[in-house]
Amino acid sequence: MKVNIPIKTLKNGFSMPVFGLGTWQMGGRLERDFENNDEADIRAIKNAIDSGITHIDTAEMYANGYSETLVGNAISTFKREDLFLVSKVSPANLAYENVINSAKNSLKRLNTSYLDLYLIHGPNPEISIQETMKALDFLKDEGLIRNIGVSNFSKERLSEAQKYTKNKIVVNQLHYNLKFREPQRTGLLEYCQKNDVMLVAWRPFQKGLLLEEKNVLMDEICKKYHKTPAQIGINWLISQKNVVTLSKMRNKSHLIENLEALTWQMGKEDIIKLDKFYPNQQDISDVCPLI
Repeated sequence: MKVNIPIKTLKNGFSMPVFGLGTWQMGGRLERDFENNDEADIRAIKNAIDSGITHIDTAEMYANGYSETLVGNAISTFKREDLFLVSKVSPANLAYENVINSAKNSLKRLNTSYLDLYLIHGPNPEISIQETMKALDFLKDEGLIRNIGVSNFSKERLSEAQKYTKNKIVVNQLHYNLKFREPQRTGLLEYCQKNDVMLVAWRPFQKGLLLEEKNVLMDEICKKYHKTPAQIGINWLISQKNVVTLSKMRNKSHLIENLEALTWQMGKEDIIKLDKFYPNQQDISDVCPLI
């Protein structure tokens, strides 16, 4: 099964797939896990690409860079121009020279000459955002990265970062799903939509809670469309303006299930119903803030 994954395009011309593969915990968490099944992770990445996924998301923080190494190994047999590669610089490395060194090291581990998108993994109030954005501008000028973005930035921090770059900040990667609504409640989602920024939602299933919790509304929507809770959760996200998402999928059956969320469109009335009435919505994250 190979799915033609839809693309979303901003007014400024930046475009990306509506669904991608996350690699958090592939190879380890914050340090490399030498007992990790590397072959299984590489196979999962290859399976995703073979199934139509082109957006691969990683970070230097994941397994202390080893996740990038696994991605680099997995993509080596595919055409680079067919892929949309994303990595992130850690908050500790946001000084000018450190940003540049981090990007070059990520490129080496990924065995590629450029990144389609490079993100600040999270804010660091101890380092001037002006200095960081200057380094990102340099990387773009040098052709090492094609687009600039941020991750886990509030509306206020995103607005400040936008002041210090000559390039467009095209992405803010955030914790957002049916249960976790902080980007809505703070006005951050609306800000991204009004300012032509893509919101990339991580953890679309809220650590599996969307799949495990039973509630009348989700049951009703699933029965109406003959879909699973995972497929409803993904479709609800990508139905929104300027919102795309990603998920880690080691299991091929989960990969196939998630891809089937992209081949249909939920009715507007049900999108609104889920938005307003989905039970037990949360505003406080209970997961790692830098995924």
